[in-house]
Amino acid sequence: MAWVLISIAAAAFQTLRFMLQKMLAMGTLSAGGATLARFLFSAPFVVTIAVGYVSWRGQGVPAVGPMFLTYAWSGALAQVLATWCVVALFARRNFAVGITFKKTEVVQTALVGFVVLGDTVSLGGMVAILLGLVGVLVLSDVPGGAAGWRRFWNRSAGLGLLSGAFFAVSAVGYRGATLEVASDDPLMRALASLAVVTTSQALGLSLWIGWREPGQLAKVLGSWRKSVWMGLASLGGSLGWFTAFTLMNAAYVFAVGQVEVIFSIAASVLVFKEKITRREGAGIALISASVLSLVLLL
Repeated sequence: MAWVLISIAAAAFQTLRFMLQKMLAMGTLSAGGATLARFLFSAPFVVTIAVGYVSWRGQGVPAVGPMFLTYAWSGALAQVLATWCVVALFARRNFAVGITFKKTEVVQTALVGFVVLGDTVSLGGMVAILLGLVGVLVLSDVPGGAAGWRRFWNRSAGLGLLSGAFFAVSAVGYRGATLEVASDDPLMRALASLAVVTTSQALGLSLWIGWREPGQLAKVLGSWRKSVWMGLASLGGSLGWFTAFTLMNAAYVFAVGQVEVIFSIAASVLVFKEKITRREGAGIALISASVLSLVLLL
């Protein structure tokens, strides 16, 4: 069950990366700039490790299937959009709530799997999904006690749900990419896919930020003292996820990765000194119960 331990480690690294990303988004950088920093300062480490591993193995660069770039680039774009949504969400709600909104990716993956692949959902699974939706509705309450549909239909809820949807798409794309790499070595498949994905994200987003947010690219480069640590944390998380995707179905990996909710609560209270309200605590508990039910049912 190595993939379980790898998924837990990836969740821990991802929590650390989001903590650093929130710090940058709260002061130095825009949401787009903080998103770029995550990829730009991770790509050099990924490429270096990938090249080093290929050289050490002495088997050359592995061949890839015809769908490799389609899977890799679709996953890359979806992850960029998902990360952007999460960073924007951090500016509106606290750290633990933002991460919990993001974790609706598990519920959305189950729904997308049913629509696209025809995967059936058991009665117990449907109950778990509905429980998670209730938690999302509780978390989507507008500060100030707004009444009516604004309690359930607001920018925070939309950003959270969008991030979950994009992360679900990216996971499917990344698993597809790793399976297109012609190698029996899980780490080789993970590194080859991750190197292409991260480099594409760094280049593509740099061009976009340079065009849409003049001056932001210079700020991103100037934040290197903080951003380099985010790049290292991102490397640990991404390598963990990609390796786990080579070993197990993405839905299983995401289910185990829900321990990130627990990690984020600890970070919210201990690092950011944020207080979690009763409503937010109830929402987090409901979604945590939902994902735990899904883990037990898988």
